[in-house]
Amino acid sequence: MSGLLSRAFKIIEHLVDHPGGCPMSAIASDLDIPVSATHRVLTELVAQGYVHQVAGTGQYVLSFRLVSLGLSFLANTGVTDVVQPMLDRLAQETGELVRLAVVDGDELTFVAKAQGARLGLRYDPDMGLSVNLACSAAGHAWLSALSDEEALARISKQGFGRAEDFGKNAPRTFKEVLAYLEATRKRGFALIMEVFAPGMGSIAAPVFGAGNAVIGVITVAGPLIRFDKARMLACGSTLLKTAADVSHAQSASAFFKRA
Repeated sequence: MSGLLSRAFKIIEHLVDHPGGCPMSAIASDLDIPVSATHRVLTELVAQGYVHQVAGTGQYVLSFRLVSLGLSFLANTGVTDVVQPMLDRLAQETGELVRLAVVDGDELTFVAKAQGARLGLRYDPDMGLSVNLACSAAGHAWLSALSDEEALARISKQGFGRAEDFGKNAPRTFKEVLAYLEATRKRGFALIMEVFAPGMGSIAAPVFGAGNAVIGVITVAGPLIRFDKARMLACGSTLLKTAADVSHAQSASAFFKRA
């Protein structure tokens, strides 16, 4: 049963990256799962309503059932009810995209956002994505609250990812990551430029829960042509105040209470 579950989750995660659909043969090949086993898992996922087979093409796509479950979960935890007004205010004050990522085990996952950009370039990535810890302001903000040993252990587990998926300043060694973390600790918040994406900048600050443990991270991100280093530094105090406000309010959310 554990093997079946593992394959089911792998297929679901694979289909997340193929919103237009993917044929069974490609899924089997990409995930190194026998075609017969892939067929069995896909048949069960279709029967349970998590996957659809596109008529006429034979391609498999995710249904919206997982999205519905995720949104229902967030609504029941009260995360967005508690935090959204604070994110909205920070987005209005900075004029950029603001997001909240929560700590879930060894990962950070974005669960809420507010868009402050009204004109010109807008950075608006998908939600629900797991954060690359080594190559993101959110990751640096969280890891900076840990010891170097703990931080490096989490990066070792997750990996650096492919260099071509990030900006030109993305760290590729532990030494480079530690330099970012040291700067984050001195500044009080993370600041990166062309690390997670070319032409983009971001700042991030941790949200603390019981026992001073990091339970989440708030980020502000935008294009460097507008959100340059001077602008990011100027927004730092506003970011830190919002992170402190969320830290104080987090006791109202069932999700944060479990941390």
